[in-house]
Amino acid sequence: MAAIAVHCDNSREDDWTCAVTLREGGLGISKHRVRVSQSDLARLSPNASEPTALVEASFAFLLERESAQMINRSFDLLDIARYFPEYESTIRHTAGTT
Repeated sequence: MAAIAVHCDNSREDDWTCAVTLREGGLGISKHRVRVSQSDLARLSPNASEPTALVEASFAFLLERESAQMINRSFDLLDIARYFPEYESTIRHTAGTT
């Protein structure tokens, strides 16, 4: 599986923009921009103060289901649930918040 590097910027009080780089063999294979709202973070990972771990877990979830090249380049985190209905329950379980 590709290595996942996440950097989140909280330039607005109510949400984050996270830059995600996927790497294989030390080479960057794709870059993505993910928006995470405060309400999404509170719902999916209620004990977290910022979304880095949530976004990383979300990309691990995606990579189990599709190749890095198939992942949209820019999206809102909850867009994942439109394509994979099991996303929210799986991610909550992964975060230990079932």
